[in-house]
Amino acid sequence: MQVSSPFNPVSPQGLATKSLLELVLWLGAGVFVIVAGLVLVAAIRFRARPGAPEPPQVEGRHQWEYVWIAGAVAVLIAIFIPTVAMMRAAAPPGGSEDPGPDIIIIGHQWWWEIRYPHGGILTANEVHLPVGRPMVTRLESADVIHDFWVPQVGRKEDLTPGYPTTVVLQADRPGTYLGACVEFCGAGHAWMRISVIAESSQAFDAWLASERQPPPPPATPEAVAGEKLYASLSCDHCHASTVAVGPDLTHIAARQTLAAGRIANTPDTLGRWLADPQALKPGVLMPDFRLTPDQIRDLVAYLETRR
Repeated sequence: MQVSSPFNPVSPQGLATKSLLELVLWLGAGVFVIVAGLVLVAAIRFRARPGAPEPPQVEGRHQWEYVWIAGAVAVLIAIFIPTVAMMRAAAPPGGSEDPGPDIIIIGHQWWWEIRYPHGGILTANEVHLPVGRPMVTRLESADVIHDFWVPQVGRKEDLTPGYPTTVVLQADRPGTYLGACVEFCGAGHAWMRISVIAESSQAFDAWLASERQPPPPPATPEAVAGEKLYASLSCDHCHASTVAVGPDLTHIAARQTLAAGRIANTPDTLGRWLADPQALKPGVLMPDFRLTPDQIRDLVAYLETRR
């Protein structure tokens, strides 16, 4: 898993953001050195000395005021021009024909709904990308303001209810790149993580094909019992694709994490999640069904078949 840092971009959009960030940091450092140096010189040269008279008071020197104003304007221009260039580099491509987004990402409290409209794919918390291919992505919010940011892949963008925006997601190197919601959105905000998984075109196409297929039917007695328990608890009232109160669970066993990046997806952690979701992610809407150990075992066996 890669270190999530804007200084290690893997896309043209991330590289443009990094260049602007470095420029602002260097300009800020330069301004700090100049101002701190002047303050230090003034503190030493014009300090009070024993027996010295009160220094004459100067109300202002207009020529120096003009210099400071010109310097501030120059700094703003030096930031403004690269900012416009960065925005153009990170913006979706224009064109007379709009085929629609390749990916739709919807922020929920506190997880990410991921849709691939051209392939009819629905998943959660993990975005798959083919290496080197720009994917036009529409960002939406289902409830409150969220903020999508995967530092190595692209710029951060607010998700405002009723106002969808569009960005380009691209990764030129294979790997798993971590992101998060960076706008406080409630009790579960700290564990609203997202992963971008960049893979070869062949692997991406294989993933799409796998996601289109229904999971195999349960074969073991525990999995069969878990399927019946899943239905009796009406889990699909929240996890069905048409409801989206919680993530779609059709292929949950194929995902790397659970609870929007809170824990790794293993049978053990899945059992812990079913036993007490509030203990792992306070504020989550997932209810505690107070399941017995045998019921948890059966549900885990069933959900592990959903690949």
